[in-house]
This record gives sequence, structure tokens and C-alpha cells, in this order.
Amino acid sequence: MDSATIQAMIEQGLPGAQASVNGEDGVHFEAEVVAEQFAGKLPLARHRLVYATLGDLMGGAIHALALKTLTPQEAAARR
Repeated sequence: MDSATIQAMIEQGLPGAQASVNGEDGVHFEAEVVAEQFAGKLPLARHRLVYATLGDLMGGAIHALALKTLTPQEAAARR
């Protein structure tokens, strides 16, 4: 598994999302995902949306995925 594949899957599964994924060892990754779909959702619900885009890869080919999930407004406020 590689970062580019995970990024593509997240962005395809959450239309309009922007994902940045890093992972050196091929099984442990971290991602920042900015998506309008996160608006009004608690962190756990946001994470579930991301996990759903990756399906059975979670816990298999992707051993661990640390997530930072933001709405576009939250991301803009951080800059």
C-alpha cells in the first residue's frame, strides 16, 4: 500500500475532498482530510466517513491510519 493510492481512494470516496497522506513503511499512515461532508459531524463520524472510503483495506493492508479531519472553513481558520 502507498500514500498516493490511499489519497486517491479518499478523494474519490468523498467528492470534493482534499487529502494529504504520508506513510514511510507501507502499513502505518497519517492523513489530513478536508471535506465539506464533515460539517456538523463529530470527529468519530468524520473518521468513519474516511474509513468507509477505504473499505476492507483498514486493518489489513492499512494497519494504522492517524486522521486529522477538517471542514474547509476549519482548514482556512488554521492558516
